[in-house]
Amino acid sequence: TCALPIWTTQFMFTHNPFAELSGSITPLAMQLYVVLMFLLVLGGTLLDTIHKKSAKYFFQSAEKSKKNRTRTIGGGEKAGIAVKTVVEDVLMSAEFCNPRRRIAHLLGMYGFVTFIVTTALLIFCYPTAATPAPPLATTLWHLGALMVCVGGYWFWFFIRVDVAAEGNVWYKIMRADLFILTLLATTTFALIWSYLQMNAGGLWTQIILALFIVSSTTLFGTVLWSKFAHMFFKPAAAFQKRVQEADGSRANLP
Repeated sequence: TCALPIWTTQFMFTHNPFAELSGSITPLAMQLYVVLMFLLVLGGTLLDTIHKKSAKYFFQSAEKSKKNRTRTIGGGEKAGIAVKTVVEDVLMSAEFCNPRRRIAHLLGMYGFVTFIVTTALLIFCYPTAATPAPPLATTLWHLGALMVCVGGYWFWFFIRVDVAAEGNVWYKIMRADLFILTLLATTTFALIWSYLQMNAGGLWTQIILALFIVSSTTLFGTVLWSKFAHMFFKPAAAFQKRVQEADGSRANLP
């Protein structure tokens, strides 16, 4: 009795839902949708930068720090700082002191990147049954979505409600929560859609597909109002902080 669920799960992870979807939606339409989502993210990030004057702030802060620095750092040292920033602040999320919060963030971050990359790969390279996708690609697509769900739901229902962390009840929703909620909705509906499609879910498959499209469009189309663009600013802010600490300007700032 236990063999069937295990076999079904293994089969699901090697299932390419976009190949079957190509029977009703052309690969070109799916590819144009992905391009549109990319443009929405790009445009939303640029508008967010203009609206919040993030770039202007960084340049002004850099100019101000020049007057307070106690030493000059060379190009080699800056390159080392950049590498350290990428490794510690980006890849390892070292800014999180709470280990649970850090693990949840890493699960969500790496799951999201894996999900996005493999989605583009499946849609652009293996969009039909005539172009079968490698099992590794489909497995990573499902695992990426699953990692987002594990990290995201763990954060929302267990970490966010912890007074030592966020201190918010799970049902209190603010605008800042738009990113995590739409991301969770997108990956959750993606997994359910893939499962139902594999098991010929009929009408429910179409309903979940529609919800998957709506949630993903909301995720990528609301960059200006969500914390999506925040992920692009954090590495720049972390790098600038490390440079200021290295040249002594941060310690002298009022």
